[in-house]
Amino acid sequence: MDLRVLGCSGGVGVDLRTTSLLVDKDILIDAGTGVGDLSLEEMSQIKHIFVTHSHLDHIAGIPLLIDTIFEKIEQPVVIHAQAETLNALQTHIFNNTIWPDFSRLPTEAPVLKYRIMEPGESIDLNGRDFEMIKVNHAVAGVGYRVESAGKSFAFSGDTTTNDTFWDALNRHNNLDVLIVEAAFANTDKELCKIAGHYCAALLGDDIKKLQHHPDIYITHNKPGVENIILQECKQAISGQVIHSLQGHKTFHF
Repeated sequence: MDLRVLGCSGGVGVDLRTTSLLVDKDILIDAGTGVGDLSLEEMSQIKHIFVTHSHLDHIAGIPLLIDTIFEKIEQPVVIHAQAETLNALQTHIFNNTIWPDFSRLPTEAPVLKYRIMEPGESIDLNGRDFEMIKVNHAVAGVGYRVESAGKSFAFSGDTTTNDTFWDALNRHNNLDVLIVEAAFANTDKELCKIAGHYCAALLGDDIKKLQHHPDIYITHNKPGVENIILQECKQAISGQVIHSLQGHKTFHF
């Protein structure tokens, strides 16, 4: 199983793309602006999209992706998400006002399909197991743990202090890589609590709940404070290997 980071920034700018992770060649976890760096051929191979939550930086690429590959889609692209997230997409994006409702187009064979998932549920796609995990964000949010052939990674999505994410990871025997958000510097700690994000101090407290020792990659930093957040995370999280996640980073599991 391969993992390719298409986008991992908390904003946009030169060389900055918002959250999107490509698993092998056919599955996305979130579909932010990073999707736009895929070639047309690469886009046409996408069959499934697992969405963490409904905020724009995590779903902005979905409508444009579907429209771009419309004529190349032989089987509908399946969006997996919580009911609240799918309802937001249907009501506010694919509503024939902001964007066409591709779950009904073309009439004889729609190119988009919605599949409701519940936290705690797992889906196996050709030997790749995707487990949805409830997290704590400003809107209904989840993370995912993905396992294949005994190797695994987890992605927190957007979240702040919680027990559910860490408890779910601890129920498994291993975790090789953890991709976890730290959106703000510690000076914005109170904002993090309101907006449903981690800063280094909050993450440092929460990550003590994790019983595994994976390589840790910090993601979703607000532009301009990436180095500050990384140094604060290294200070707050002892005994672990801490990296700043970068666009175009690839993992092989």
